[in-house]
Amino acid sequence: MTRDYELGFILYPEVSEEEIGSVLGRIEQIVANHGGQIVQVNQWGRRRLAYPIQHHRDGYYIFIDMILTPETVAELERTLTVSEIVLRHMVKRRDPKAVQKERQEREARAAAASVAAANAESTTIASSAPAEAASAEETESPVVELSEEEMAAIPPAIDEEEEEGIQA
Repeated sequence: MTRDYELGFILYPEVSEEEIGSVLGRIEQIVANHGGQIVQVNQWGRRRLAYPIQHHRDGYYIFIDMILTPETVAELERTLTVSEIVLRHMVKRRDPKAVQKERQEREARAAAASVAAANAESTTIASSAPAEAASAEETESPVVELSEEEMAAIPPAIDEEEEEGIQA
């Protein structure tokens, strides 16, 4: 039986990109070996701690949403406990209703994005046709208007390079 979990952990502030990658790689390997799935990785970066932990005032925050079995959670906790660069960690089971709502919103955004991509593709095809055919298509094709809900579901434009930088 798989369930949705959120893993949050804080690394030492002096941690390097290689060490962050190795910890994330170990977590991904454990999840994959036990038949789980990582849904989202959210790296907040270096932030101020609420109180000093082992004489450190800052820490590197990472949150991961996963679908796991309870046995996998025990293995993750064991691995993070023995890791020397992890200051604190916590695995929390997520509310099934909230998870379902997020999945529906994600699917709605994906559907709206595919509709927008299809509209952009038809526009590209029309503009690549000869000028006479393009002008005829423009007069014949109806304008598609999106509702406020569909407009809200469309994700903001983000360059792929920026998105990779955020996730890396």
